[in-house]
Amino acid sequence: MLTTTDLFDLSHSLAGDYLKTFPFPWQALSGIKALILQLGPQLDDSYAEVAPQVWVHKTAAVAPSAFLGAPCIIGPGTEIRHCAFIRGSALVGADCVVGNSVELKNAILFDNVQVPHFNYVGDSILGYKSHMGAGAVTSNVKSDHSLVVVKNGSEQIPTGLKKFGAMLGDFVEVGCNSVLNPGTVIGRNSNVYPTSCVRGVIPEKCIWKTGGVVVNKFEKE
Repeated sequence: MLTTTDLFDLSHSLAGDYLKTFPFPWQALSGIKALILQLGPQLDDSYAEVAPQVWVHKTAAVAPSAFLGAPCIIGPGTEIRHCAFIRGSALVGADCVVGNSVELKNAILFDNVQVPHFNYVGDSILGYKSHMGAGAVTSNVKSDHSLVVVKNGSEQIPTGLKKFGAMLGDFVEVGCNSVLNPGTVIGRNSNVYPTSCVRGVIPEKCIWKTGGVVVNKFEKE
């Protein structure tokens, strides 16, 4: 459930071939910048290099107030809204929404991802059609600055990373004003209640409820 192919349909990202070389998706975080610098010059003429190492598809809509830091790639049909801040090393797929005052840093957004209002996404990968509600953020550094460990029940998986936000599988829904703590991994088709403080692993097809209670989406209450 924690592997790259468990979480993501790799056909929905330009990073697919890159990601499939890693057993666990967080192992890909340190190479996102290099990946973008490799992919950018190979893009076809449907993309324009609007600034050095900033490639934007000609069908994307970028607000004049948005900041696109290098290197980054913005996919077809994607909307970058007012005051979005893309700090760099961001690979944004097709038909995404990066909204008002959203900040991206060292992140991969698969196709059809929506981060539309006041979100921070750092050192994270968001799967196909995942969505973060208004104010939901990833926390990518532990308060004591120690290395991030993925906690899956009694199992603890060292990552060797100081910066690691969250892995959101395909079709994940994160409620408004939730915080995804360092090393959070959310399985496909799972939901997080609004105002949640999440850490560790949420299995696929589950709901993280108030107080951290996790239930199967299809269990009868």
